[in-house]
Amino acid sequence: MILFLTFVAATLAITFWASRQTKTAADYYAGGRSFSGVQNGLAIGGDYMSAASFLGIAGIIALSGYDGFLYSIGFLVAWLVALLLVAELMRNSGKFTMADVLAFRMSPRPVRTAAGVSTIVVSIFYLLAQMVGAGALVGLLLGIDSPAGKAWTIVGVGALMIVYVVFGGMKGTTWVQIVKAVLLMSGAALVTLLVLGKFGFNLSALLGQAATVSGPKANPESFLSPGLKYGTEAQGLAGKIDLISLGLALVLGTAGLPHILIRFYTVPTAKDARKSVLWGIGIIGVFYLLTLVLGFGAAALVGKTAIAEGDAAGNTAAPMLAQRIGEEIFGSVGGTILLALIGAVAFATILAVVAGLTLASSSSFSHDLYAHVFKRGQASERQEVVVARISAFVIGAAAIGLGILAQGQNVAFLVALAFAVAASGNLPAILYSLFWKRFNTAGAVAAIYGGLVSALVLVIFSPVVSGGPTALFKTADFAIFPLSNPGIVSIPLGFLCGWIGTVLSKEYNAAKYAEIEVRSLTGVGAEKASKH
Repeated sequence: MILFLTFVAATLAITFWASRQTKTAADYYAGGRSFSGVQNGLAIGGDYMSAASFLGIAGIIALSGYDGFLYSIGFLVAWLVALLLVAELMRNSGKFTMADVLAFRMSPRPVRTAAGVSTIVVSIFYLLAQMVGAGALVGLLLGIDSPAGKAWTIVGVGALMIVYVVFGGMKGTTWVQIVKAVLLMSGAALVTLLVLGKFGFNLSALLGQAATVSGPKANPESFLSPGLKYGTEAQGLAGKIDLISLGLALVLGTAGLPHILIRFYTVPTAKDARKSVLWGIGIIGVFYLLTLVLGFGAAALVGKTAIAEGDAAGNTAAPMLAQRIGEEIFGSVGGTILLALIGAVAFATILAVVAGLTLASSSSFSHDLYAHVFKRGQASERQEVVVARISAFVIGAAAIGLGILAQGQNVAFLVALAFAVAASGNLPAILYSLFWKRFNTAGAVAAIYGGLVSALVLVIFSPVVSGGPTALFKTADFAIFPLSNPGIVSIPLGFLCGWIGTVLSKEYNAAKYAEIEVRSLTGVGAEKASKH
C-alpha cells in the first residue's frame, strides 16, 4: 500500500505541476510540442507497453506456452509498420488528431465525424483491457477475490485517470508515461535477471521446467510448440485462420491507434519524430524479449494450475512470479516486497496508458466533433479545452462500466480486439489519404465506417461475446462467426469500402493532394499549420 500510494502521490504532483503549465490548446493536446525525441520515445514506450503487455502477455505465455509469444512478436513488429508508413508523415501533415490529416484534402465535417467516432470506439476497447487488468492486479495485491471488490478497484483507477487527463493534459500525461516506462523496464529487468539467475542463466533449463510443470501431462513438450492455443485438432481450420487473423490485427493495428498517433504531434520537428520512434522501438523491443522470460518463468516456478486459480485469464502471472522468485531467493519478506514493487509498476502501467487513451479520445471529441462539426470551426481554444475535459469524464465513466462487465477476459486478448478495430477502421483511411491521389471524402467515410462497423458486428457475433466459458455472456449463445479476432475479414473490408466509396464518387482535388504529399514528405507548411 505504501508503494502504491507513493506512486499515486508522485504522479498527482506531476499532474498538478503540468496543470500550471497548460495554458493553450497546443499545451493541452500536444504538450506545447516541447518534448525531445528521447523524451517522446520514452513516453511512446510508456504509452505502448500497457497492462496487456506486462500482465496479459506474461499470463497468456504461462497458460498457453509457445502460442502466447505471438502477442510479443506481433506487438513489436507492429512498430516497424508504424515507423515506415505513418510516424513522420503524420507528424508533418497534422495538428492535434488523426482527423486533421484526413480533413486536410477532403470535406472536413463528414470525415471528422467518422474519425472522431472511430477514435472514441477504439480507445474505449483499449481502455476496457486496462480496466480489467487493474481489477485483477489490485485484487491479487489486496486479497480481493469478489467481483464486487474488483469492480470498486476499476472505479478507483478510472477516477484517477480522469484526474490526470482533466488537469494535466498532454504535458502531465507524457511525464507520467516517462516515469512509468523507466519503472516498468527496471521492474521487468529485475525479475527477469532473478529468474534467469535461478536457472544459471540457462534458457533451455527454464523452458524445460516450464514444459514439465505447466505442459499437458500426456505430452509436456507440446507446451514449447505451436498449436496449444491456436490450430488445435478441436478447432480445426477455424483455429488456424484465427491465428492469422490475430497476427494481422497485431501487426497492422498500431499504425491506426489514436493514442499512439497523437504522440507524434508532441515533438517540434520531423527529425524528433523519427528519433522518438527509434527510441520507442529500442525500449519496446527489449521489453518484449523480457516477457518471454516472465511468461515461461511463471509457468516454471508458479505453475499453470496456480496461475489459473489466481486469475482464470492469467492476468496475475507476472506479480505471482515476482512473489515466488522473491520468496525463493530472499525469503517471505523479500517475496512480499518484490510483489509490491511489481504490483506498483503494473499499476503505474495501467494509469499511464489509460491517461493516454482518455486524452486521445477526449481530444478527438472536442477538436474534431465539437469544434469542427458542431461549431463549424467557430469554437475558441478555451471552449475546446473545456469540452475535452468534460468528455474525459464521460469516456472515463463508459470505460469503467464496460471494464466491470469484461472481468475474466485476458487483457492481451482484449487489446488484440482493439487493434483489429483500429486496423479495420483507421488504417485504410490513413494510408489511402497519404498515398492515393484519387482518394476522396466518400472513400474516407466509407473506409472508416465500413471497417469499424464490420469489426464491431463480427466481434458481437463471435465466441468472445457469447457461447463460451470466457465469453461476456456465458449463458447465451449467438456466436455465428467462428473466429475470436475479426481482423482477417474486417481489415480487407475496410480497404475495400474505401476503394468502392472513392471510385463511386467524382470528387477529386489534385492540388490538395500535391500539397499534402509535399508537406508529409518534407514538413514544409506543417509548422505554420500547427500554430493555427
